[in-house]
Amino acid sequence: MKPLKVNKRIILGPGPSSANPDVLNSMSNPILGYLDPDFFKILDDVRTGLKDLYRTKDHAFALSGSGSSGMEAGLTCLAERGDKVIICAYGYFCERQILMAERLGLEIIPIRTEWGKQMDPSLLEDTLKENPDTKLVVATHAETSTGVLQNIEELGNIVSKTNALFMIDCVTSIAGTEILFDDWNIDFSYAGSQKCLASPPGLSPCAMSEKAYQYIKNRKTKPSSWYLDLSLVNDYWDKDHIPQYTVAVSSIYALYESLRLLEEEGLENRWNRHKVNAEKLRKGLTAIELNLPISPNDRLDQLTVVTKPDHIDDVEFRNKLIYDYNIEIGRGLGDFAGKVFRIGLMGESCKSEYVDQILEVFQKEI
Repeated sequence: MKPLKVNKRIILGPGPSSANPDVLNSMSNPILGYLDPDFFKILDDVRTGLKDLYRTKDHAFALSGSGSSGMEAGLTCLAERGDKVIICAYGYFCERQILMAERLGLEIIPIRTEWGKQMDPSLLEDTLKENPDTKLVVATHAETSTGVLQNIEELGNIVSKTNALFMIDCVTSIAGTEILFDDWNIDFSYAGSQKCLASPPGLSPCAMSEKAYQYIKNRKTKPSSWYLDLSLVNDYWDKDHIPQYTVAVSSIYALYESLRLLEEEGLENRWNRHKVNAEKLRKGLTAIELNLPISPNDRLDQLTVVTKPDHIDDVEFRNKLIYDYNIEIGRGLGDFAGKVFRIGLMGESCKSEYVDQILEVFQKEI
């Protein structure tokens, strides 16, 4: 085989996004053992950075695995076989939560609502009243398949009045949209390293409440997955660094650098960068008479959904963007398959000049 060389793309899809060059460079540092005291210092800094990012005083760590590992870990650990779990389903990745929960033998109560719109919180309130023995409620903060931002604060307030735990997906929203873990009564939140954090794929940065930690420690049965046991992962990242598996050392170097760059930019400034560039993109798309099906009240800044014009072939158009312009955008999923394009502006891919380029291409080719 020849030495690997990959051409750089302008990645404007739903993820992964481009990684910051400084983040990639950090991965070339020498490997340390996962029980090396010097590596523990790096872990401690990353844990502090994740606590600041999530706005929590409780637990934070990163799973060695993609955001889906965080999804499966939460479902595996925060409910036992036969327990009632309410899953708020308004997109493709909400449905993935249901698929995972089915394999774990959980009693799933789905609240399925229209794709492309926020879920009415009163539906959750009514469902909890009908099922007072619910053990876990699951929701997605930023549904990547639809470009919709859900009001997690309101859902968390509803769940907090019950005995259920509350778990959220914030793979797309982390570092790009406000998340207040403690104030919103969240018990477990998982994300991905590869979007607004501008790291490579491979880690799932998580936050966990003390209530959730104690629940896992005191379950009737141990979680079915040793690898995804969140209490064991937390015990490794906590001050005593009790060993579990060999973590992805170089990926943690990358996350360290991502958090350093985030601190340098300022978290609120990064949120605003995503907002400003999204507004510029939406304004430009509207100016060339393309339809944006998600209402201003529901839409997400990190990902913009555009209705595909009838005369455009979905696959042919997206391939043309890759091979003629070196730009990647996303296709529609689930109910939106073949009907929309998804344009992501996340982390290192959230730049004004990239907005100019994609608008120029759309104006020329559509």
